[in-house]
Amino acid sequence: MLSYVYRYIPAIDSLRTYGWTSLRRDAVAGITVAAVAVPQAMAYASIFGMPVEYGLYTAIVMTTVGALFDSSRQLINGPTNAISIAMLSALTVVPDEQRIGAAILMAFLIGVIQTGISLIRLGDLSRYISHAVIVGFTAGASVLLVLDQLKNALGLRARGDPASHFLKRFYLTMTEGGAVHPPTLLVTLGTIAAVLLFRWMNRRFRIVLPELLFAIVLAAVAVWYWDLAGRGVRLVEKVPAGLPAFKLPPWSWELSSQLWGSATAIGLLGLLEAIAMAKSIAAVTRQRLDINQQCLSEGLANVAGSFFQCFPGSGSLTRSYINHQAGAATQWSGVISAGMVALTVLGLAPLAEFIPRAALAAVLLIAATRMIDLPGLRYYCRATHFDAIIVLSTAAAAVLVSVEFCILIGVLLSFLFYVPRAARVEMNELILTPERIIRDRLPHDPACYYVRIFNFEGELFFGSAPDFENILQQIVDEQLTSDTRVVLLRIKYVRNPDAVCLQLLDQFLADVLASGRQVAVSGVRDDIYQALINVGIVERLGAERVFREFPEVWSSTMSALRWAYKQLDGQRCHHCPYIEVMDDPLRGWHYMI
Repeated sequence: MLSYVYRYIPAIDSLRTYGWTSLRRDAVAGITVAAVAVPQAMAYASIFGMPVEYGLYTAIVMTTVGALFDSSRQLINGPTNAISIAMLSALTVVPDEQRIGAAILMAFLIGVIQTGISLIRLGDLSRYISHAVIVGFTAGASVLLVLDQLKNALGLRARGDPASHFLKRFYLTMTEGGAVHPPTLLVTLGTIAAVLLFRWMNRRFRIVLPELLFAIVLAAVAVWYWDLAGRGVRLVEKVPAGLPAFKLPPWSWELSSQLWGSATAIGLLGLLEAIAMAKSIAAVTRQRLDINQQCLSEGLANVAGSFFQCFPGSGSLTRSYINHQAGAATQWSGVISAGMVALTVLGLAPLAEFIPRAALAAVLLIAATRMIDLPGLRYYCRATHFDAIIVLSTAAAAVLVSVEFCILIGVLLSFLFYVPRAARVEMNELILTPERIIRDRLPHDPACYYVRIFNFEGELFFGSAPDFENILQQIVDEQLTSDTRVVLLRIKYVRNPDAVCLQLLDQFLADVLASGRQVAVSGVRDDIYQALINVGIVERLGAERVFREFPEVWSSTMSALRWAYKQLDGQRCHHCPYIEVMDDPLRGWHYMI
């Protein structure tokens, strides 16, 4: 029983080697992360119109549950910029009075989807989704975040129907939302300046000041001291001084069916975001990750959060990076961080009513500029046409379509580009040269009259069946002549054969035999040989015509070629390197592919 606990709750497993050094490192990292988590959680909640305390609840519950089950020792779960932007788009179809309940229900739906992906062990499939999708999404989401927060930064009133497209609402807000409010703009610029000042101080004096938290505190002090609220600067709602209470998610079949598509897209986005961040840190720490366990932690964190009034979250890029840089040793740094956020909520919640919305908008504008990976964008756009199309299409879809579905668009493009490239079978002809070397046949090389050797490479699954069938037909129509006596197929580098391609191979072999020619297969690995036995090809062709690869045999194709020349009864091409006086006509020949 204890072994299962260690296996499925990695944080408990880490306690077996836990000591004072690990506790000190985790405590320092956890406190540092909490200083960033408080302002971020409030800001991310405000992105899609949630009261700020729900962001804090998410930073407490999701971070705790995620840390306990995380495969990564340094990943921090909770509210994230990307998920909140996606929620902004997903909840446009929901009336304002249902927004809170819908966000909590989304956390439950997303958690169920992610947990299901983990339980059926589909987490590893994430490696088939191009990282260009994440780069493109990040760029598009950053632009969307900047456009959305301009109204709060400038003091404009939101305009437009919530069900309308974001760009239409943005246009109406910019043109009909009123004039720029100078005190609000000053708060925005002052907060940005304070963040940059504290960041400069951290670098110049090598200290670790919580730049975002200090900047928001200064903005709140300025609002209180100069009574800016009385001058029209809008503030956040009052934050209750209490911890999230257990409460069942508000279930509705109608609302669930309405949100299910968005929940799938955002759930996939959350997994990609968390896995990408975990892999990035693991590349430095040399930790071996369990991707399915990582998916499980994301799913359980969202499900558990939905029972404590949390909205969806994922692995945080900013807080995970800070956690790693602060020296976190184990997953317990995340638990400590959540505990510090809880203490902050209990002790400082009454002061939150002085926080201006413009200050949170400033924090989000800074976060948006950090999200855009310009070197990554340039790299992917220059690498290949496929990468460029995926990056630009995903980024454009984030702004022009919707954030959550831009991920599905990017994933679809990844598969559309990957599957045809994976489902490729290539064939090249081999010859025996006058220099007694077996190599690729070049355009100027004469073909052997009697023995033709064809080398196959690629995936032999149903997706490649059309290419495979065309190649086999091409051999029959264009390569074989009336003089051809023996056909050798080298399949050493084919992989993953399925019934469709095996049936095509079986029919080809039968057709060649029916034409009066001899045929053999070489380079047969153990897995391919078993598949040939299973479908009866070995029995129908004859085991003596199937040349297997063995460690003690230098090349089964050499053995197959010896067999082929025995079938010719002394017939040879005029350019054949056969030397009649040699006892073994293939002695001293070399094999080169």
